[in-house]
Amino acid sequence: MARHYGMDWLRIGAFACLILYHVGMVFVPWGFHVKEHPTVDWMTIPMLAVSPWRLTLLFVVSGYASRALLRRWRGPATFAWRRSVRLLVPLAFAVVVVVPPQPWVELVTQHGYPRGFGHFWLHDFFRFGHVAGIGLPAWNHLWFVGYLWTYTVALALLAALPRPPQLQRWFDRLFGGIGAVLLPLGWLLATQVIVFRRWTDSQDVINDGVAHLAYFPAFLFGFALARSDRVMTAIVRWHRSAGIAALAAWGVAVARELVWPGGATPPSHFVDLLVWSRQVHCWGAIVALIGFAEIHLNRDHPWRATLTEAVFPFYIIHQTAIVLAFYLLMPFALSTELEFLALVTATVAACWLFYLGGREIPWARPLIGLRPRLPRSREPAIASVPTL
Repeated sequence: MARHYGMDWLRIGAFACLILYHVGMVFVPWGFHVKEHPTVDWMTIPMLAVSPWRLTLLFVVSGYASRALLRRWRGPATFAWRRSVRLLVPLAFAVVVVVPPQPWVELVTQHGYPRGFGHFWLHDFFRFGHVAGIGLPAWNHLWFVGYLWTYTVALALLAALPRPPQLQRWFDRLFGGIGAVLLPLGWLLATQVIVFRRWTDSQDVINDGVAHLAYFPAFLFGFALARSDRVMTAIVRWHRSAGIAALAAWGVAVARELVWPGGATPPSHFVDLLVWSRQVHCWGAIVALIGFAEIHLNRDHPWRATLTEAVFPFYIIHQTAIVLAFYLLMPFALSTELEFLALVTATVAACWLFYLGGREIPWARPLIGLRPRLPRSREPAIASVPTL
C-alpha cells in the first residue's frame, strides 16, 4: 500500500479542529469541565459546523491506517498485540496522571470542592464512585482511545476468521458510485434516527451500543477504503455535492440557534428535522473532506512526519491543558477575546512541550503514545503509519 499523505493531513487537521472545539466548549452553554460566565451563545454556530462529523471522521481515518498496519505486521494476533500496547499503555498512563486535574478543577469551580489536588488524587479520584455526581476515576476525552482499541480487537478477530476472497470486490461494487454517499448515510439514518434516536455519546464503551452502530462501521469503511481506488474515485466525484448537502444541514442547526436562542425548545417537527439533518451533515462532510484530501492534500511536506507523530501526544494532553489554563486565568477576569486567545496559546504550547519533551526520554515515549526509538540503523526509511 502506498502511503496516502492526504489522509495524514486530514487526521492532523481533524485533531487541530478538536483542540479548538474543546477550547470553544469553555465558552458555549453546553456542559464542560470548566465554564466561562456568562457563556457566549453565538459561538455555538461555528461549533455546530464540526460537531456532527469530527469523531466519525477520526474513526474512518483510523480504520484506513489500520489496513496498512495489519498488512505490515502480517497477522491478526501481532496486529492486535502491537496496537494494544500502543493504545492501552498511554491510555492507562493518562487516566492515572494526565486526566485527574480535569475533574478536580470541575469539582472546585462548579461544586465547591474544598480539598487540594493532592488529597483529591490520593483519596477521591480512585474511589470508583461519585463525587458531586461525577463518576471517578474518569477517562474523559480519552474515551476515543478506549473505543478505538475495542474496534481494533474486533477487527483482528474478524481478520482471523475465514472470509470470502471477493469481499473487497463486493465493497468496491457497493460503494463504487453514488453508494459511497447514500449507503453509509442510509445506515446512519436507520440506526441513529429511525430505530434509535441518538444525540450524543455516553462515553461508556460497555453501554454505548447506538454510538458503536455509527463508529464501528465508519472504522470498517475506512479499513476497506484503504484498498479501493474505485470507491475513492467515487468519493472524489461526489465530494462537492456531499459538501453542499452538509452545508445545507448545518444551516438547519444554525436556524435553530437563531430562531430559538438561549436553550429555547423548538417545535417537535423541527427537532425531528434536526435529528435527520445531523446525520446528513455528518456523512456529507466526511465525503467532502476525504475527496478534498485526495485531490489537494495527497502530497508530502517536511512538517508532515513530525505533525503526524505529534497528534497522539497532543490528543492526550490537550484537554487537561485547557482546563488547567482556564483555572489559572480565572483570577485575571480577561475579556472573552483575550481569554480565548490565551487558552489557545497556552494549550498549543503545552502540547508541544509534552510532545517534544516526552519524545526525547526513552522510557516516556510509550507513555505518550510514541514508538520506542530504534537504533538509527534499524529505523525504517518510511515514516510510521499514524497511531490513531
